[in-house]
Amino acid sequence: MTTTVLDNIGLLVTNDPTVGEGILGIRRNASVVWQADQIVSVGAAGQLADRRIDAEGRCVLPGFVDSHTHLVFAGDRSDEFAARMAGRAYEAGGIRVSVEATRGATTSELQSLTELRRAEARRAGITTVEIKSGYGLDVANEARCLEIGRGFTADTTFLGAHVVPAEFEGRSDDYVHHVCTDMLQAALPYSRWIDCFCEVGAFDADQSRAVLQAGRDAGLGLRLHANQLGHGPGVQLAVEMGCASADHCTYLSDADIAALAGSDTVATFLPAADFSTRQPYPDARRVIDAGASVAIATNCNPGSSYTTSMSFCIAIAVRDMHMTLEEAVLAATAGGAKALRRSDIGAVKPGMRADLCMLDAPSYTHLVYRPGVPLVRRVFEGGK
Repeated sequence: MTTTVLDNIGLLVTNDPTVGEGILGIRRNASVVWQADQIVSVGAAGQLADRRIDAEGRCVLPGFVDSHTHLVFAGDRSDEFAARMAGRAYEAGGIRVSVEATRGATTSELQSLTELRRAEARRAGITTVEIKSGYGLDVANEARCLEIGRGFTADTTFLGAHVVPAEFEGRSDDYVHHVCTDMLQAALPYSRWIDCFCEVGAFDADQSRAVLQAGRDAGLGLRLHANQLGHGPGVQLAVEMGCASADHCTYLSDADIAALAGSDTVATFLPAADFSTRQPYPDARRVIDAGASVAIATNCNPGSSYTTSMSFCIAIAVRDMHMTLEEAVLAATAGGAKALRRSDIGAVKPGMRADLCMLDAPSYTHLVYRPGVPLVRRVFEGGK
């Protein structure tokens, strides 16, 4: 079987501190060899293979792992964004606008829109995405959105409990029952995870617990939108239920941080959402110093974070969330892998999937040093 070597790498981020410098396991003048979709060797420059690609001294790092996106949707909410920039507060209810547009779109239209966003994310260095539903909010459309998402990733998440749709107005408990029964059964063939928006204006702690428990009973892994718009029960519930991740974590008490630090639940920060909604940024420094695991994701969605730029999220995390460059890069790669409970991605070492991001720069520092500049030169996803 043909082997490929990416040679003459000036600075290689392996995320394996046993083979290189610091928490990123940095190696200089390096090369990576893979066969099919799997890395077989990481070593000094000059390794031999059937096919050679010259990195010409550039920086190479693991492909970004985006563990929180909502890529399957139709419609446009730029007017809502403009109003928010003019001073209107963000509210979860805007999701209903996207629900109406998504329900009205054909499957072919949704497929094409998702394909365009996934390609855009790949150009930004993202080699793994998680994709949530949440803009169908009825049996047929949630299943349809998840089936589309499954065509792009194995990490699909059933988010029927995004908000209460208009037809269930004033009957949120009835809607939760619907999510936990008919909707869940239709979503199961296309889902790895279940999620819930535990927030004022969406679902309370008891309702969120019911959704997560139903998903767990059906064999799905658990995730949770938590503590985005204010202090609340979300983070504590995520830890209690053993969720793989608690996402947003914008408002955290000392007790929340202690709970995360004492658990396997990853605190997933979504800084582009805080940027877009003018929320305060999470104090990631406190979370990291407490010993909790963290990830960074784009939260690409039409209402509160319409971006596929992981480098933008890294820049915010360093500038405004008090993370070091190394911590932010780690959170956007190995952290995302941990949030998805994946052991085959997020690092560059033998046995891992050959997911690599080559920058048109000598160091990952340029991701923050040159904000907004498209620095991704080449992307290898599964060796391709």
